[in-house]
Amino acid sequence: MAKSSADDKELRIACEAAMEGGNQKIALSIRALKSRGFWGKSARPSRHHMSKPRVIVVTTTYPSKGRSSQPLLHVLKYSSGGVLEPAKLYKLKHLSKVEVLQNDATIFTMGFDNLRSQSVAPPQWTMRDIDDRNRLLLCILNTCKEILGRLPKVVGIDIVELALWAKENTPTASTTQVTPQDGPSVYVPAFIEDDSKVTVEKDLVSQAEEEDMEALLGTYVMGIGEAEAFSERLKRELLALEAANVHALLESEPLIEEVLQGLDVAISRVDDMDEWLSIFNLKLRHMREDISSIESRNNGLETQSVNAKSLVEELDKLLKRLRVPKEHVASLTGGSFDDAHMIKNIDACEWLSSATRALEAPSLDPCYGNMRAVTEKCSELENLKTTFVRLASEFLRNYFSSLVDFMISDKSYFSQRGQLKRPDHADLRYKCRTYARLLLHLKSLDKNCLGPLRKAYCLSLNLLLRREAREFANELRASTKASRNPTIWLESSFSSSQAANNVDTSNVSDAYSKMLTIFIPLLVDESSFFAHFMCFEVPTLVTPNVPGGKGNGSIENNVNDDEDLGIMDIDENDEPVSNTMELDSLNEALQELLDGIQEDFYAVVDWASKIDPLRCISMHGITERYISGQKADAAGFVRRLLDDLGARISMQFGKFVDEACHQLERSERNVRPVGILHCIPRFAVLATRMEQYIQGHSRDLVDQAYTKIINAMFDNLERVAQSDPKNSDIILLENYANFQTSLYDLANTVTSLQKFYHRASESYDQACLRHVRMIISTQFEKLFQFDQKIENLLYTIIPGDIPFQLGASKMDLRKTLRASLNGIDKSIFTMQKRLQKSLNSDELLPSLWARCKKDFIDRYESFVKNVVKVYPTEPIPSVDDMKRNFANVANFS
Repeated sequence: MAKSSADDKELRIACEAAMEGGNQKIALSIRALKSRGFWGKSARPSRHHMSKPRVIVVTTTYPSKGRSSQPLLHVLKYSSGGVLEPAKLYKLKHLSKVEVLQNDATIFTMGFDNLRSQSVAPPQWTMRDIDDRNRLLLCILNTCKEILGRLPKVVGIDIVELALWAKENTPTASTTQVTPQDGPSVYVPAFIEDDSKVTVEKDLVSQAEEEDMEALLGTYVMGIGEAEAFSERLKRELLALEAANVHALLESEPLIEEVLQGLDVAISRVDDMDEWLSIFNLKLRHMREDISSIESRNNGLETQSVNAKSLVEELDKLLKRLRVPKEHVASLTGGSFDDAHMIKNIDACEWLSSATRALEAPSLDPCYGNMRAVTEKCSELENLKTTFVRLASEFLRNYFSSLVDFMISDKSYFSQRGQLKRPDHADLRYKCRTYARLLLHLKSLDKNCLGPLRKAYCLSLNLLLRREAREFANELRASTKASRNPTIWLESSFSSSQAANNVDTSNVSDAYSKMLTIFIPLLVDESSFFAHFMCFEVPTLVTPNVPGGKGNGSIENNVNDDEDLGIMDIDENDEPVSNTMELDSLNEALQELLDGIQEDFYAVVDWASKIDPLRCISMHGITERYISGQKADAAGFVRRLLDDLGARISMQFGKFVDEACHQLERSERNVRPVGILHCIPRFAVLATRMEQYIQGHSRDLVDQAYTKIINAMFDNLERVAQSDPKNSDIILLENYANFQTSLYDLANTVTSLQKFYHRASESYDQACLRHVRMIISTQFEKLFQFDQKIENLLYTIIPGDIPFQLGASKMDLRKTLRASLNGIDKSIFTMQKRLQKSLNSDELLPSLWARCKKDFIDRYESFVKNVVKVYPTEPIPSVDDMKRNFANVANFS
C-alpha cells in the first residue's frame, strides 16, 4: 500500500513555512482534491467542476493569557512556482455538518454555519483512499470533542465502523492517541468508544437477570439424574393435561347445543337482513345515479357562470384599455406647445406610451391580438403617435431656429469694441429645458424622430457659437497691445542688447489663455447639455477643472455662473448606459454642433506666434494643461480641438526653430572665421528666455528645439573651422569654451542642456590637445621625433643594439639635444608667446599654458626614460630641471 501523505514530513515542513505562524501547532497535514459540489448529490464532480490539488492542515493555537486554544482548518494551494500558499482558513467551532457521499466513500463535504451565502454549495474534498479520509475525519472529530466539547453532525458514515477502523489502526486500546509504525498519531475519539459500548450493552441482558436465570435453572434441574428420565416425565404430564381437557369438553355438551341453536337463529336473521340490504342497495344505486346527473348539470351551469363573470371582467379591462380620453386626443392633435399646454401634452404622451405598451405583449394576451377592436385601437394609437411626433418635431425645429436668430440679431450678446463679452447661454438652456421631458417622450414614441431634431439644433447653435467665437477672438486681438518681438535671434545684425531688453509679450499668451478659459468650459458644457438634452445614452459628463471658471456678463465683471447646465433632474432614476454606437453618434452630432469654431482659435494662435514666437512655449503648456483636464468621453470634439491647437502651436514654434537655424547658416556663411561666432552667446540669451516661458508639459517642445538649434550651431561651427585649417582648433576651442561659459548656469538646472554642455566640453578638450601639440611640435619637433624613433625601435630591437642603428646613434642623440635644448628658456618663452598670439581671448591663456606645460613634461618624461634605457651613459637634463625652466619662464613672463 502506498504511503499516505499524512506521513510526509516534507509536506508538514512546507505547511509550517506557508502558514508562517509561530502560535499554531499542526495536528495533521494531508493532501486532497477540491471540486465544487452540491448538498445531497452523491454524483462525482462533473467536467465543469475540475478538481484542484489542495493541502488540508488541522492546527490548534497555543493557549494565551485569558484565551483558550482554538482549532483551525487551513486550506493551502500551490502557486505557479509550486510553492504552498494560504487559500482558505476555517474555524472548526463553526463546523456544523460532515457528509460522505454514498457512491464514493472517499468524497465528503464540510458545512460551516458562518458562511455568508448558504445557498452556495460547499466544496467537495476527495481523498486518496478511505484510510486517508478516516484519518482526517478522526482528527477533526477528536479535536472538536477535546477542545470544543461538542461534535458536528456526521452523515453517510457509520460511527461504529469509524471506531473499529481506529482500533484496528491503533496498537493499544487503552490510550486515545497511538503512533503506528507507518504513520502519524491516530486519534480515537472518546465519544466513539462510548457509543460502541452502549450499543453492545443494549443487545445483552443485565448481569442480575443472568444470575436469576441461572438460579432458576439450577433449582428446576435439581433431583434429575438423566435427561431421558426427565423427558419421560414431561410426556406423562402432557398426556394427563390433554385427558383433563377432553373430559372438561364432554361435561360442557348441553351448553354447546344451546350455543348452536342460538347460532342458527342468528343466521336466519342475517339472511333476512341481507335481502333487505340488497333491496336498499339497489335503490341507493339508482338514487346515486340521479344525484350524479344533477351534480354534473349543476357543475356545468356553475362553470358557465364563472366563465361568463371572468369574461365580463376581462372585457371591462380591455374596454378600459381601448378607451381614449378626449382631453388626451385634443392635446395630441392640437399642436399647441406653449408653456400653458406643456403639462397636458406631457400627460398625453405618458398616457399614449402606457396605452401602447398595454396593447402589446406581454401586457396583453396574444390571443387578443387578432380581435378587430384591438387592431382598430392599435391603428388609432399609431395615428395619434405619428401626428403628435410630426407636430412636436416641426415645432421644436422652428423653436431652436427662432431662439438662435433672436440671440444673433441682438448685438449685446457678443463682444463689442472695447468690451469683451463672455458668452451667456443660461437663458437659452433654460428655455430649452422646458421641452426636455417632451424630447424624452418623443424618443420613447419614435426614436427615429430625434435625428432630424438633433441636426436642426446643431445647425442653429453652430451659427451662434461661431459668431460668439469670432467676435470674441477679434476683440481679444484688437484689445491686446503688444509690440512684435524680432525673430532674428541668431543673426549677426541682431545685438545681444536687443535680446536682453526686449519688450514684455506676456499679454499675448494671457490672451490665448483667456480664449481657452472662456470657450473650452463653454464647449464642454454645450457638449454635456446637448448629450442629455437630446437623450443620448452616454455617461454623465464632468466639466474639467481648469483655471478661470465659468461666468456671465462681461469679462471685467466676472460674475459666477450658477446656472444648472445639465438636465439630470428630468428623471433622476434613469441611469446612463454606456453604448459605443450611441457615443459615436453623439460625437458625429457634436462635430456638426462645434465645427468651424476651431478657425477662430487658430487665428489667435497664429496672431500670437507672429508677435512673439517664443510665446508658443507658454501657449503649448496652457493647452497641455487643458488637455489633461478633459476626462469626459462625450466631449471628444473638445479634446480633438485642443490636440489640434497643440499641434498648430508646435508647428508655429517649429517654423520659428527652422527659421532660426536658417538664420544661423546665413549669418555665419560670409563671416570671417576668427573669434566667437555670433550665434554662440546669443543662444544662451535665447535659452534663458525660453526657460522663462515653460509651463506645464511644454518641456519636450523646448528640449526638441534645443536639440535642433544646438546641433545646427555645432555643425555650422565645424564647417567654419574646416574652412580655415590653419586656425581650426583655435576657432573650435574658443567657441566651445564660450558655449560652456554662457550656458553654465542653465546646464546645472536643465537636464536636456547637460548633454550638449558635456559634448562641448569634450570637443573643447580635443581642440586644446591638438593646438597644444601643434605649439609644442613647432618648437621641439626634432626632440620628440627622435623619441618616437626610439619608441618604434624598442618594439623590434633590444635597447643595446639601438645606438648602432642608422639615425639613432649617440652622435645623433647629442645633435638632437644641442639643437632642441640649448637656450631652453628662450624656446619655452617663444612657445608661450606663440600660444598667446594665437588666441583671441586672453582668458583662455592660463588654462591652455597649463595644458601645454603638462603635455610637454609628460612627453619629455617619456623621452628621458627611453634615453636612460637605450643610452645609459649619455648625460641629459632631468625632468625636474625642465620643470624649473618652465617655472623660471613663467616668473619671467
